[in-house]
Amino acid sequence: MPRTLTQAEIDFYNEQGYLVLHDVVPQEILRASIAETERLVAVASTLTGPISMLDLDPSHTPEMPRVRRIKSPHEHSEYFRGLAADPAILDLLDPLMPSGVRIHNTKVNMKSAGMGESIEWHQDWAFYPHTNDDVLAVGIYLDDCTEENGPMMVIPGSHKGPTHNHHEGPYFCGAMDLETCDVDLSEAAPLMGPAGTLTIHHARLIHGSAYNRSSRSRRFLLYAYAAVDAWPLHDLKGGLEAFDSRIVRGQPTLIPRMKEVPVRIPLPTRPGLIKGSIYDNQSILGNKYFQAAEQEQQTRQPALA
Repeated sequence: MPRTLTQAEIDFYNEQGYLVLHDVVPQEILRASIAETERLVAVASTLTGPISMLDLDPSHTPEMPRVRRIKSPHEHSEYFRGLAADPAILDLLDPLMPSGVRIHNTKVNMKSAGMGESIEWHQDWAFYPHTNDDVLAVGIYLDDCTEENGPMMVIPGSHKGPTHNHHEGPYFCGAMDLETCDVDLSEAAPLMGPAGTLTIHHARLIHGSAYNRSSRSRRFLLYAYAAVDAWPLHDLKGGLEAFDSRIVRGQPTLIPRMKEVPVRIPLPTRPGLIKGSIYDNQSILGNKYFQAAEQEQQTRQPALA
Protein backbone atom coordinates (compact mmCIF):
# COMPACT_ATOMS: atom_id res chain seq x y z
CA MET A 1 0.00 0.00 0.00
CA PRO A 2 1.23 3.56 -0.71
CA ARG A 3 2.48 5.12 2.48
CA THR A 4 1.84 8.55 3.91
CA LEU A 5 4.25 10.99 5.53
CA THR A 6 5.11 10.54 9.17
CA GLN A 7 4.66 13.44 11.55
CA ALA A 8 8.46 13.76 11.75
CA GLU A 9 8.64 14.07 7.95
CA ILE A 10 5.87 16.65 7.90
CA ASP A 11 7.66 18.68 10.58
CA PHE A 12 10.97 18.44 8.67
CA TYR A 13 9.30 19.59 5.44
CA ASN A 14 7.64 22.53 7.17
CA GLU A 15 10.92 23.58 8.79
CA GLN A 16 13.47 22.83 6.05
CA GLY A 17 11.30 22.97 2.91
CA TYR A 18 12.21 19.59 1.42
CA LEU A 19 12.21 15.82 1.89
CA VAL A 20 14.24 12.94 0.44
CA LEU A 21 12.43 9.59 0.60
CA HIS A 22 14.06 6.31 -0.43
CA ASP A 23 11.22 3.85 0.21
CA VAL A 24 8.10 5.12 -1.52
CA VAL A 25 8.45 4.46 -5.29
CA PRO A 26 7.59 0.87 -6.28
CA GLN A 27 10.04 -0.75 -8.70
CA GLU A 28 7.32 -1.23 -11.30
CA ILE A 29 6.72 2.55 -11.37
CA LEU A 30 10.44 3.20 -11.70
CA ARG A 31 10.82 0.72 -14.56
CA ALA A 32 7.76 2.03 -16.39
CA SER A 33 8.87 5.67 -15.96
CA ILE A 34 12.29 4.90 -17.41
CA ALA A 35 10.78 3.04 -20.37
CA GLU A 36 8.32 5.85 -21.13
CA THR A 37 11.07 8.47 -20.83
CA GLU A 38 13.19 6.56 -23.32
CA ARG A 39 10.22 6.25 -25.69
CA LEU A 40 9.63 10.01 -25.70
CA VAL A 41 13.31 10.87 -26.02
CA ALA A 42 13.66 8.57 -29.04
CA VAL A 43 11.73 11.16 -31.07
CA ALA A 44 14.81 13.40 -30.90
CA SER A 45 16.61 11.29 -33.50
CA THR A 46 14.11 12.60 -36.09
CA LEU A 47 14.51 16.27 -35.19
CA THR A 48 16.72 19.12 -36.31
CA GLY A 49 15.21 21.62 -33.84
CA PRO A 50 13.17 21.77 -30.64
CA ILE A 51 9.47 20.90 -30.51
CA SER A 52 6.83 21.54 -27.88
CA MET A 53 7.70 18.25 -26.14
CA LEU A 54 11.50 18.36 -26.27
CA ASP A 55 14.05 21.01 -25.31
CA LEU A 56 17.23 20.22 -27.24
CA ASP A 57 20.84 21.10 -26.45
CA PRO A 58 22.35 23.57 -28.97
CA SER A 59 24.78 20.82 -30.05
CA HIS A 60 21.94 18.43 -30.91
CA THR A 61 21.83 16.67 -34.27
CA PRO A 62 19.63 13.77 -35.42
CA GLU A 63 22.78 11.65 -35.57
CA MET A 64 23.77 12.64 -32.00
CA PRO A 65 20.50 13.44 -30.18
CA ARG A 66 20.91 15.58 -27.07
CA VAL A 67 17.76 16.31 -25.08
CA ARG A 68 17.86 18.71 -22.15
CA ARG A 69 14.24 18.36 -21.06
CA ILE A 70 11.01 16.58 -21.84
CA LYS A 71 8.44 19.35 -21.45
CA SER A 72 4.98 18.62 -20.04
CA PRO A 73 5.24 14.83 -20.40
CA HIS A 74 1.75 14.45 -18.91
CA GLU A 75 0.40 16.18 -22.02
CA HIS A 76 2.21 13.80 -24.38
CA SER A 77 1.93 10.50 -22.53
CA GLU A 78 -1.04 8.71 -21.02
CA TYR A 79 1.36 6.95 -18.70
CA PHE A 80 2.78 10.17 -17.23
CA ARG A 81 -0.70 11.67 -16.98
CA GLY A 82 -1.81 8.65 -14.98
CA LEU A 83 1.26 8.69 -12.77
CA ALA A 84 0.46 12.28 -11.76
CA ALA A 85 -2.63 10.94 -9.98
CA ASP A 86 -1.07 7.76 -8.59
CA PRO A 87 -1.67 7.16 -4.85
CA ALA A 88 2.06 6.46 -4.46
CA ILE A 89 2.49 10.24 -4.93
CA LEU A 90 -0.81 11.75 -3.83
CA ASP A 91 -1.03 9.92 -0.50
CA LEU A 92 2.24 11.64 0.45
CA LEU A 93 0.77 15.05 -0.37
CA ASP A 94 -2.51 14.75 1.52
CA PRO A 95 -1.18 16.30 4.77
CA LEU A 96 0.62 19.06 2.84
CA MET A 97 -2.34 19.99 0.63
CA PRO A 98 -5.57 19.27 2.53
CA SER A 99 -7.75 21.21 0.06
CA GLY A 100 -6.79 18.85 -2.77
CA VAL A 101 -4.07 18.64 -5.41
CA ARG A 102 -3.78 20.16 -8.88
CA ILE A 103 -1.07 19.56 -11.48
CA HIS A 104 0.74 22.78 -12.29
CA ASN A 105 3.43 21.48 -14.65
CA THR A 106 5.58 18.44 -15.36
CA LYS A 107 9.00 17.82 -16.87
CA VAL A 108 11.87 15.36 -17.10
CA ASN A 109 15.22 17.11 -16.72
CA MET A 110 17.83 15.15 -18.66
CA LYS A 111 21.44 15.53 -17.53
CA SER A 112 23.18 13.34 -20.06
CA ALA A 113 26.55 11.82 -19.20
CA GLY A 114 29.41 14.23 -19.78
CA MET A 115 27.27 17.14 -20.99
CA GLY A 116 24.23 17.61 -18.75
CA GLU A 117 23.64 21.33 -18.35
CA SER A 118 23.38 23.20 -15.07
CA ILE A 119 20.28 24.99 -13.82
CA GLU A 120 21.07 28.21 -11.99
CA TRP A 121 19.85 28.99 -8.47
CA HIS A 122 16.18 29.93 -8.49
CA GLN A 123 12.84 29.59 -6.75
CA ASP A 124 9.97 27.90 -8.58
CA TRP A 125 7.71 30.42 -6.84
CA ALA A 126 9.26 33.17 -8.95
CA PHE A 127 7.87 31.48 -12.08
CA TYR A 128 4.35 30.87 -10.80
CA PRO A 129 3.23 32.76 -7.68
CA HIS A 130 -0.19 31.78 -6.31
CA THR A 131 -2.70 33.14 -3.82
CA ASN A 132 -1.13 30.88 -1.19
CA ASP A 133 2.11 28.93 -1.11
CA ASP A 134 0.85 25.37 -0.75
CA VAL A 135 2.81 24.74 -3.94
CA LEU A 136 5.56 22.15 -4.31
CA ALA A 137 7.35 19.77 -6.66
CA VAL A 138 7.73 16.02 -6.40
CA GLY A 139 10.79 14.56 -8.10
CA ILE A 140 11.74 10.97 -8.89
CA TYR A 141 15.33 10.15 -9.83
CA LEU A 142 15.31 7.75 -12.78
CA ASP A 143 19.05 7.12 -12.34
CA ASP A 144 21.31 6.85 -9.32
CA CYS A 145 22.10 10.41 -8.26
CA THR A 146 25.42 11.18 -6.60
CA GLU A 147 27.50 14.28 -6.04
CA GLU A 148 29.28 13.70 -9.37
CA ASN A 149 26.35 13.75 -11.78
CA GLY A 150 24.61 16.98 -10.83
CA PRO A 151 22.14 16.44 -7.98
CA MET A 152 19.57 19.07 -7.18
CA MET A 153 20.92 21.23 -4.35
CA VAL A 154 18.73 23.21 -1.98
CA ILE A 155 19.17 25.91 0.66
CA PRO A 156 17.35 24.47 3.69
CA GLY A 157 14.78 26.79 5.23
CA SER A 158 14.95 29.32 2.40
CA HIS A 159 11.24 28.77 1.66
CA LYS A 160 10.56 30.95 4.70
CA GLY A 161 12.53 33.87 3.30
CA PRO A 162 12.00 36.45 0.59
CA THR A 163 11.17 35.93 -3.05
CA HIS A 164 14.40 37.04 -4.70
CA ASN A 165 14.75 39.02 -7.89
CA HIS A 166 14.79 36.70 -10.93
CA HIS A 167 15.13 39.46 -13.54
CA GLU A 168 18.13 40.41 -15.65
CA GLY A 169 17.68 44.01 -16.64
CA PRO A 170 14.02 44.52 -17.59
CA TYR A 171 13.29 40.85 -18.35
CA PHE A 172 12.36 37.89 -16.21
CA CYS A 173 15.11 35.29 -16.60
CA GLY A 174 14.16 32.70 -13.97
CA ALA A 175 17.49 32.83 -12.15
CA MET A 176 19.08 34.65 -9.21
CA ASP A 177 22.20 36.80 -9.37
CA LEU A 178 23.87 35.70 -6.14
CA GLU A 179 25.91 38.91 -6.03
CA THR A 180 22.70 40.77 -5.24
CA CYS A 181 21.03 38.14 -3.02
CA ASP A 182 21.78 37.38 0.61
CA VAL A 183 22.17 33.59 0.26
CA ASP A 184 24.62 31.43 2.20
CA LEU A 185 25.68 28.67 -0.18
CA SER A 186 27.69 26.95 2.56
CA GLU A 187 24.34 25.63 3.76
CA ALA A 188 23.48 24.02 0.41
CA ALA A 189 22.35 20.40 0.69
CA PRO A 190 22.53 17.97 -2.26
CA LEU A 191 19.49 15.73 -2.64
CA MET A 192 20.90 12.33 -3.63
CA GLY A 193 20.00 8.68 -3.67
CA PRO A 194 19.60 5.58 -5.82
CA ALA A 195 17.21 5.43 -8.76
CA GLY A 196 13.68 5.58 -7.40
CA THR A 197 14.50 8.15 -4.73
CA LEU A 198 11.62 10.62 -4.36
CA THR A 199 12.09 14.25 -3.36
CA ILE A 200 9.60 16.92 -2.36
CA HIS A 201 10.56 20.58 -2.31
CA HIS A 202 8.56 23.70 -1.54
CA ALA A 203 8.05 26.16 -4.41
CA ARG A 204 9.76 28.96 -2.47
CA LEU A 205 12.86 26.88 -1.68
CA ILE A 206 16.06 28.11 -3.37
CA HIS A 207 17.60 25.34 -5.46
CA GLY A 208 19.79 24.63 -8.49
CA SER A 209 22.06 21.98 -9.96
CA ALA A 210 25.55 21.83 -11.43
CA TYR A 211 26.74 20.37 -14.72
CA ASN A 212 26.95 16.60 -15.10
CA ARG A 213 30.53 15.83 -16.10
CA SER A 214 30.38 12.21 -14.96
CA SER A 215 30.01 9.15 -17.18
CA ARG A 216 26.48 8.50 -15.85
CA SER A 217 23.22 10.14 -16.83
CA ARG A 218 20.94 11.85 -14.29
CA ARG A 219 17.32 11.89 -15.40
CA PHE A 220 14.87 13.55 -13.02
CA LEU A 221 11.09 13.33 -13.39
CA LEU A 222 9.33 16.31 -11.79
CA TYR A 223 5.67 16.96 -11.03
CA ALA A 224 4.81 20.44 -9.78
CA TYR A 225 1.55 20.57 -7.82
CA ALA A 226 -0.52 23.33 -6.27
CA ALA A 227 -3.28 23.06 -3.70
CA VAL A 228 -6.76 23.21 -5.23
CA ASP A 229 -7.46 26.46 -3.37
CA ALA A 230 -4.20 28.06 -4.58
CA TRP A 231 -4.88 30.16 -7.68
CA PRO A 232 -2.11 31.42 -9.99
CA LEU A 233 -1.70 35.18 -9.96
CA HIS A 234 -0.87 35.78 -13.60
CA ASP A 235 -1.69 32.80 -15.86
CA LEU A 236 -4.69 30.48 -15.65
CA LYS A 237 -3.34 28.33 -18.53
CA GLY A 238 -6.27 27.88 -20.87
CA GLY A 239 -9.20 29.11 -18.82
CA LEU A 240 -11.29 27.68 -16.00
CA GLU A 241 -12.24 24.38 -17.62
CA ALA A 242 -8.63 23.50 -18.38
CA PHE A 243 -7.58 24.73 -14.93
CA ASP A 244 -10.05 22.42 -13.20
CA SER A 245 -9.20 19.49 -15.48
CA ARG A 246 -5.76 19.36 -13.84
CA ILE A 247 -7.18 18.50 -10.41
CA VAL A 248 -5.98 15.01 -9.49
CA ARG A 249 -7.42 14.90 -5.97
CA GLY A 250 -10.23 16.98 -4.46
CA GLN A 251 -12.98 19.19 -5.87
CA PRO A 252 -12.90 22.53 -7.74
CA THR A 253 -13.41 25.75 -5.86
CA LEU A 254 -14.06 29.35 -6.88
CA ILE A 255 -12.87 30.61 -3.50
CA PRO A 256 -9.07 31.01 -3.50
CA ARG A 257 -7.38 30.84 -0.12
CA MET A 258 -5.44 34.06 0.32
CA LYS A 259 -2.21 34.11 2.28
CA GLU A 260 0.27 36.92 2.80
CA VAL A 261 3.28 35.68 0.88
CA PRO A 262 6.14 37.54 -0.85
CA VAL A 263 5.43 37.78 -4.57
CA ARG A 264 7.19 39.11 -7.66
CA ILE A 265 5.37 38.79 -10.98
CA PRO A 266 7.52 37.02 -13.64
CA LEU A 267 6.99 39.67 -16.33
CA PRO A 268 7.91 40.98 -18.81
CA THR A 269 9.27 38.02 -20.73
CA ARG A 270 12.06 38.48 -23.23
CA PRO A 271 11.05 38.68 -26.92
CA GLY A 272 11.92 35.48 -28.75
CA LEU A 273 12.02 33.35 -25.61
CA ILE A 274 11.65 29.64 -26.31
CA LYS A 275 8.45 28.67 -24.50
CA GLY A 276 9.04 26.26 -21.65
CA SER A 277 12.85 26.37 -21.79
CA ILE A 278 14.43 27.31 -18.48
CA TYR A 279 17.82 27.03 -20.19
CA ASP A 280 16.94 29.69 -22.75
CA ASN A 281 15.30 31.76 -20.03
CA GLN A 282 18.38 31.68 -17.78
CA SER A 283 20.81 32.26 -20.65
CA ILE A 284 20.62 36.05 -20.26
CA LEU A 285 21.72 35.99 -16.61
CA GLY A 286 25.00 37.90 -16.42
CA ASN A 287 26.52 36.30 -13.32
CA LYS A 288 26.04 32.55 -13.74
CA TYR A 289 27.13 30.75 -10.60
CA PHE A 290 27.41 27.22 -11.97
CA GLN A 291 29.05 28.32 -15.21
CA ALA A 292 31.69 30.21 -13.24
CA ALA A 293 32.21 27.21 -10.94
CA GLU A 294 32.59 24.90 -13.94
CA GLN A 295 35.13 27.21 -15.59
CA GLU A 296 37.10 27.42 -12.35
CA GLN A 297 37.10 23.64 -12.05
CA GLN A 298 38.35 23.21 -15.62
CA THR A 299 41.10 25.77 -15.00
CA ARG A 300 42.23 23.98 -11.85
CA GLN A 301 42.36 20.49 -13.38
CA PRO A 302 45.52 21.03 -15.52
CA ALA A 303 47.25 22.64 -12.53
CA LEU A 304 46.34 19.70 -10.30
CA ALA A 305 47.55 17.25 -12.92
